[in-house]
Amino acid sequence: MKVELKRVNDAVHFEASGMTDVKISIDGSPEIGGQNLGARPMELVLMALGSCSSLDLLSILKKQRQDVQDVNVSIDGERADKIPAVFTKIHMNFDLIGNIDEAKAEKAAELAVKKYCSVHDMLAAGGVDITYSVNVKAAEEPSK
Repeated sequence: MKVELKRVNDAVHFEASGMTDVKISIDGSPEIGGQNLGARPMELVLMALGSCSSLDLLSILKKQRQDVQDVNVSIDGERADKIPAVFTKIHMNFDLIGNIDEAKAEKAAELAVKKYCSVHDMLAAGGVDITYSVNVKAAEEPSK
């Protein structure tokens, strides 16, 4: 796997690309010259954890023939007060909407996060305490 970063301006705004043609804007904080033109690197780490877990979660639920109509994930990370300001704790909350068995959703989340997500394993190996919760909401009936 290979990614490339290209500096976009004379500050700290970069454009990243990977194996596809998709471009991702990355920028630093204003304290180091950033202009809020992209995601910050540590935000990208949380996004990577959330997306890695979510892709696996959806795949498992699909195999279980669960009717997932929507997924929203919120991720909160706490960082150390010293440099390097690594993550010390991360909590992910999965909100699932659809006709989904709650027990299956819980088991699927456990597998997705703790067994299949490579990003989780890298962060956890570095000492990050990663927790998650799952909320299932029934799909709303279409109005007649």
